[in-house]
Amino acid sequence: MSGGMPMPGGWVMSMAWMRMGGQTWLGASTTFMGMWIVMMGAMMLPSLVPMLADYRRSVREAGETRATHLTWLTTLAGSAYFFVWAVFGAAAYPLGVFLAVAEMRWAPLARAVPVATGGVLLIAGWFQRSEWKTRRLARCRDAAACAAMRAVDARSAWRCGLRLGLDCALCCSSLIATLLVGGVMDIGVMALVAAAITAERLAPNPGRTAGAIGVIVMVVGAVAIARAL
Repeated sequence: MSGGMPMPGGWVMSMAWMRMGGQTWLGASTTFMGMWIVMMGAMMLPSLVPMLADYRRSVREAGETRATHLTWLTTLAGSAYFFVWAVFGAAAYPLGVFLAVAEMRWAPLARAVPVATGGVLLIAGWFQRSEWKTRRLARCRDAAACAAMRAVDARSAWRCGLRLGLDCALCCSSLIATLLVGGVMDIGVMALVAAAITAERLAPNPGRTAGAIGVIVMVVGAVAIARAL
């Protein structure tokens, strides 16, 4: 899915938003969701693993010492985390398809995409440097703050995973927007966004790291607009 269709304005539309020959929309959406979940797994696991380790340690300290039960609860929390990202992808897909169809049918809109992409990158970079981002990042990094962290039942593990997933999705929203406009399913863009997410989640100074990433994103956005104009 890293290929695409050349469009008016000198850009390439990702095949992620298109049906293959003879494919139904149900089949296309199922393919997209499968790719999306695999992509999110590859991008989020480096920063999720330490949080799940914190969760497992907290549950053990709460009195659960059975290894199999610890593994089950940790797996359940991780599954809930990726369920949130699956919902995010399910919401993004119809919007992406709608825009793709509009761009293919209306050439002026297609020609405006490079400038619009630069604008999205500028906004995403600004959000990376905002107080809102700083607060969300602090919450995302604090796995021990999960309200259900010390409960040792399946329901609480699922709720904890949902909480971690929602915090992460909100925290990473600006970077995921960068991925969506920069080339969803593009391996190079995925690698850069994954590196940025991992860096801001694990760096000793997360706020400064997120801000630096924001500057880079804004520069890329400004360059994209300048080239388009």
